[in-house]
Amino acid sequence: MHTRFRRTLLAAVVFFTLGGQASANTLTQNVSWTIDRAGTTTKYRVVAYGDSIYAGYNGSITSAAKYSAPTVDAEYLSALWNADIESVRRAKSGAVASDVYNNKIVAERSYMQASNTRVVTFEMCGNDGLQARSAFKSQTGTCDDSVLTAAENSCKTYVAAAMDYINANAYPGVKVKVISNLHYPGYAADNVQSSCKDPSTGATVNMQQKFLPILARMNFMMCDTARQKGFQCADNFAQYMGADYDSNGDGQVDSDALRYVAGESQASYVTRITTTLRSTIRDANTHFVSAGSSYDYIQSDDTHPTYTGSTVTAGLFGGTTGTGAPRYTSFTGGKNPIWNQFGHERMGWAVSVFNSPSP
Repeated sequence: MHTRFRRTLLAAVVFFTLGGQASANTLTQNVSWTIDRAGTTTKYRVVAYGDSIYAGYNGSITSAAKYSAPTVDAEYLSALWNADIESVRRAKSGAVASDVYNNKIVAERSYMQASNTRVVTFEMCGNDGLQARSAFKSQTGTCDDSVLTAAENSCKTYVAAAMDYINANAYPGVKVKVISNLHYPGYAADNVQSSCKDPSTGATVNMQQKFLPILARMNFMMCDTARQKGFQCADNFAQYMGADYDSNGDGQVDSDALRYVAGESQASYVTRITTTLRSTIRDANTHFVSAGSSYDYIQSDDTHPTYTGSTVTAGLFGGTTGTGAPRYTSFTGGKNPIWNQFGHERMGWAVSVFNSPSP
């Protein structure tokens, strides 16, 4: 390897991996991948904006998962519409909500303005939450909730702004607009006491107990704002954190029972998540699809969704523009055979359930 090139790469790696500075922890990971279906040349587009989740981040600064959630959705669409589907992912790993809004959705609006665009989806706020959680965990003395409140408020501001902007700027022929809400990475790991002490009680607080209501409010806001602004909401919290069977005998599959219900109040939703159904919430590292079988939805970093298949170039060396045949050409009951075995497969399916029957 050329010495100058090696030094440049090393500098980039050091810059990206420095801890504690949000500006040093962002990495653009743009990918365009077309599902090339046999017997058709008609091509439609899915545009996905977001951070490392939609990017398909896998710990690498040069590659990402080929089949992250937006491309999984493209495969479902290809079969539904008997067409080629281009999955355009405009993503920035490490980006907070304001960054996704300003530097992806607004700055790269041309991707959703193309006349063949039929689906626009986005996700954000995960990094706002992760950074606020890290800041809170590092506190000593008296706990200061302001970092958590700021993250929640920023999420609310930019989710609404993103929907308004997409509504005003996406190609008029777009059939479906979807937001994906947040799973809870590190749910089990957060079941520990804080280093700081509550200003009212003088006692340390349980991290999981502290963070879950905030996440619930953020997720409710995303889904309820979607309801008001003509978007669909893929409830990833329910899909990831609830089992695919009835574990508490209430007559409902856990992942169904945890879902946002259109029109319910924030108080009702938060109570349902944090109290009524709290016992059914499980860390997504062990997602039970039956009482005796589970799959790992979270990578070893305890944050990003698992995936299957190969990777594509995305990161320091640019992004991939490629094409390939679909892995599956038909779907029994609207689900591929591995729909509930990997995090990205589950998220892609959750987005796909809102797909229009025709383009």
